[in-house]
Amino acid sequence: MFPMPDCCWNDTDLKSSRARHQRRKLYMLKGWRDAVERQLAAVNAAIGTLEAQMKRDQTND
Repeated sequence: MFPMPDCCWNDTDLKSSRARHQRRKLYMLKGWRDAVERQLAAVNAAIGTLEAQMKRDQTND
C-alpha cells in the first residue's frame, strides 16, 4: 500500500512530513478552541443578562 520508509523516503522527509502534520493539527485545534471560547463568552453574556433581569424583577416586586 505505502512504500517502506527505507526504500523511497529519507529520514528528513519523514521528519518534515511529521512536522507539517503537527503544524496543521495545531492550527486546527486552536481554531476549535477559539470557536469554543466564542460560544462560552456568548453563554456567559446570556447568563449575566438573565441574572441582571431576574435581580431587577425582584427589586420591582
